[in-house]
Formats: sequence, structure tokens, C-alpha cells
Amino acid sequence: MTKVKEKIGRAVFAVSAGICILAVVAIFVFLLAKSAPAFAKIGVFNFVFGDTWLPSSSDSYNAPLSGEYGVFTMIVGTLATTVGALAFGGVLGYFTAVFLVFFCPNGLKKVLSSAIGVLAGIPSVVYGFFGVQFLLPILALFAPNNGAGLLATSLVLGLMILPTVVSLSKTSLESVPRAYYEGAVAMGATHTQAVFKTVVPAARSGIVASLVLGVGRALGETMAVVMIAGNSATYPSGLFGSFRVLTANIVLEMGYAGEVQEGALVATGVVLLVFVLLVNILFSLLSARAVKRAVKKTKNKKSRPRVGMRIRDFFGNLAYRMKSSSIGKGTAIFSGTFTALTLVCIVGFVLIKGLPHVTPHFLFGKFVFGSENITIFTSIVTTLMAIALSLAVAVPLGVMTAIFLHEYTAKENLFVRIVRGAIDILGGVPSIVYGLFGLITFVRLFGGTSSILAGGLTVSVMLLPTIVRSTEESLRAVSDSLREGSYALGAGKLRTVFKIVLPSALGGILSAIVLAMGRVVSESAPFLYTAGSVIWAMPTSYADNGATLAVAMYRLAGEGWHTNEAYATAVVLVGIVLILNLLAGFVAKKLQKKWNGEKR
Repeated sequence: MTKVKEKIGRAVFAVSAGICILAVVAIFVFLLAKSAPAFAKIGVFNFVFGDTWLPSSSDSYNAPLSGEYGVFTMIVGTLATTVGALAFGGVLGYFTAVFLVFFCPNGLKKVLSSAIGVLAGIPSVVYGFFGVQFLLPILALFAPNNGAGLLATSLVLGLMILPTVVSLSKTSLESVPRAYYEGAVAMGATHTQAVFKTVVPAARSGIVASLVLGVGRALGETMAVVMIAGNSATYPSGLFGSFRVLTANIVLEMGYAGEVQEGALVATGVVLLVFVLLVNILFSLLSARAVKRAVKKTKNKKSRPRVGMRIRDFFGNLAYRMKSSSIGKGTAIFSGTFTALTLVCIVGFVLIKGLPHVTPHFLFGKFVFGSENITIFTSIVTTLMAIALSLAVAVPLGVMTAIFLHEYTAKENLFVRIVRGAIDILGGVPSIVYGLFGLITFVRLFGGTSSILAGGLTVSVMLLPTIVRSTEESLRAVSDSLREGSYALGAGKLRTVFKIVLPSALGGILSAIVLAMGRVVSESAPFLYTAGSVIWAMPTSYADNGATLAVAMYRLAGEGWHTNEAYATAVVLVGIVLILNLLAGFVAKKLQKKWNGEKR
């Protein structure tokens, strides 16, 4: 009987892992199936390299086209914003990471690291709203239009990718062996020179990988870009010319698209997905290279001549290096200070503008048609329902997948590699592509109308990578001695997992769940086309249409008639993000104490 239970348990865990593969296959199959007729009708070359986008909602696959469907202008716009975001957020993030690791006082380091974590959790729609209400009026003082365009978009996207670049670059810098720094100092280098001429070059692969991952985030961003780019389907003309990116094209036109137009918009998502997948492949290659270099350095750590040779090369021109290192130190300090002030500016601006409008009626009042008193209570209920459904689906599947990968696959076989590859792909798919997938599958599956059920199921697929990776890390932290002790007492594999391993890893799993809740609260693009955007109707079941908090803010900000209410919604969203970050940190702290054997 025990052997039967063990086999059934292993099979269930394997099936859960297989669902990750199935999800990736489904995303590709459904998107390609929906876009293939459009590619065939328009022509792949004409679609990708055509520079005129004038769709006609009356176009069908059975008649000649009257509209034009070329997305090359949007490809150029997407690449231009990505380069601009990388030039701002990438450079700023790199120097901020250097500041945190080498130049930041210990007391301030914890505060600033937590602040960067808050920046990572702020919903993109809040960034977009901040750009519209704060950044654009400043740029409009010297811009030929209202300030919208390439510069504003690059600045906002740069702030959005900054936390990713900082966190990964910081990890890479901290992983460089201490001997590198000490060897440079022993050769006569100052602290600053040792940092920039020895440690930073040693961490180069990890830093580049963080920049590549930031590029993937910038390519897939939707809501913030929609709010500040201007959205004309033309090439970017200078820093303040209106233009459109691939993600914005989908959001702006999917709601009223005709047959061919809808297929072309899905094809736009396919082009975007290809770009992001290429970026993820590049990130994987760079990460693998970094690991190989680290292993090689570890094997050769007793060999000093190579390190000495590097140090001699670094100090070939001492006067120049002293100057460049001093500039680097100043830039790092400035970047860290600027990042901290940016967080204060964003959060402070939202709180000052929105807090006076957060009233009991706004939070919990009943919506009355024709009334000027807006309430987001229906959106709060919708968000809670979406969180409950998405976690109910993603958490069991994610935890069981992590158990299969860590507890039942001691060796890397083909199936495990495919599962891990599928998880990596799911983690890199842009949110708007998930929205398209949910629209094509879950919305059509449940009668062709938007519903909280369709939105929750769509987002549950998005949460799988977060749950799997975090749970696997928690399982990896559980001491093998606990497993061996359980086996020695006669417990089987399945019993050991549920009675010993999972309880020991519960803190990490709870932390992952908290982070997943924050992801659900922050997302807007997937819900926009799967759950709907109805603010006024109270949902009574998962079959009803409803707007989550992020979608409600987008609607309130976009209409222009309810700016104060949009500010107040932003306060609620930022408050939820802050609470979830604090809760995740608290859980992680408690977990760390438990691992270290502390009672308190």
C-alpha cells in the first residue's frame, strides 16, 4: 500500500510539472493559431516591415483588405524606448548597486535596499500615472507638446527596470571572492580603485545579465507606456514626438477590433513574444557563462599569477585610473542618493495628492449611478476574488512542481530540463501576452465574455514561475539531515515530504504566496481583457465582469474626469504593496531565525 501511495504521489507531482510545459505549449499554439490567418492574409514580410498601420474594422479573411497592417514603426518605437530605458535605468541601477555594496553606510543600506524592493512592487499603472501627473507637466515647460514622447517613456521605464538591475547587479558584486578586493588593496590600490578596477570587472557577466533582464522588462511593459508615449502609429520623431510601441498597439485597439485587425493584434503579440524570448535566451547564455567563470575562478583561486597579472594591468596608468575611479565613486553615491529621492518623490507625490481623497465612502461605499461620489469597493471585492482564485490554482501546482523538481529528480534528465525551461519561459512572457492568451482561451471558453474566472485563471498561469522558484529555494534550504532522520525512522518519501520537508519550508512558501498576492494586485493588462473594466457593478460570482484595483485606476486616470479618485486609488495600491513587502520581509526574517536555530 505504501509503495502504491509513493507511486501515486510521484505521478501527481510529475503531472503538476507537466502542466507548466502544457501552459507554454498552449500559449504558443493558441497565439500562433489565432495569428496565422492574419500573417497569411497580410504577409509576414509586409506585416513586420510595413510602416503603415491603418486597420479597418470591416476587414475579413474572405474579402480583399481595405486597411494596412504594418508594425515596423512600432518595432522601432519599442526598441527606441528600450534603449532609452537601458541608458537611464541600466546605468543608474548599476551605479546604485555599486553604492549599496561598497560605499553605503550599514544603517542606510538596509533602508535603501528595502526602498528598492518597494520600487519593484509598485504597479506599472502607478508609474504611468506618476508620469502623466508629475513628469509630463515638468517636461511640458520646455517641450513642444504636453511632454509626452520618447524621453518621458524612457525615464519612466528606466525607473521601472531599475530595481531589477540593482538587485541582480548587487548579488553579482557580492558573489565576487573577497580575495580579489584584498589582493588589489595589498598591491597598493585604494578602496575605490579596488572596487572599480578589480571587483566590478570580475562581476561583469552578472551585471550584463541584469541589464539583459531589464531589457526584457522594458520590452514587455504595457500600461505605463500607454499613458505617456502619445500613441501615434508613427516613428519616434525626437524626444517629444508621439509614437506607439507594440504593447500599446494591442491595448488600444483590441476592444473594438474586427476580424483581420484582431488577428493582426495577436500577431503583434507574437512578434513581441519572439523579442522577449530572444532576450531571455541571451540572459540564460550570459548567466551560464557567469557560472562557468565562477567555477573556473574557484578552481584556480590558488593561482596568484593570474590575479597579479590583472592587477598589474589595472594599474598600468595609475594617474588615469585614480581619476576614473574617483568619478565612479561620485557617480555611485549620486546614483544611490537619486534612487532614494526618486522613491520618496513617487510615494510622497501619490500620498500628498491622494490621501485626502481616501474616505470611508471611497473605500467601502455603495456605487450610485449618476452620483459624483466614486467608490472602489467593487474593485476591492473583485481584486480579492481574483487573488483567491489565482492562488487556489497556482499555489498547489507550483508547490507540487517544486517538490517534483527538488525532491524526486536527483539527476537532471530531459523531462526536468524541459520543465525548467518552461518555467523560465513563463517567467519571461510579457503580461499583455498573457492577456491575449486569456482572451483567446479562457474568455472564449466561458461564453465569450470577460469574467473574474477568466482573469483569475489567466493570472494563475503567470504566478507559476514565482511560486515554483521560491518554493524550490525554500526546499533547498531544508537540511538533508531532517530527511535522513525521517528515512531512518522508517518514513517513506511521500510522508517525509509532507510531514518534515514542507513544514520546515513553510515560511519560504508563505513568503512566495505574499509576493504572488502583490503580483495579482499590481497587474492590470491581463485583467483588462479577461476580467473586464466594469467599476460600478458589484460581482456576485466568478462569472461576473469586474475591474481590479489596477484596472480601476487606469480607467479613472484615463477618463480625466476622476483624477482625485485615481490619486486615491494609487494610494491604496501603494499601501497594499508596502504592507505586502513588510509582511514578506517579516516572514523571511522569522524563517531565517528558524534556520539559524534562534528561539526569538
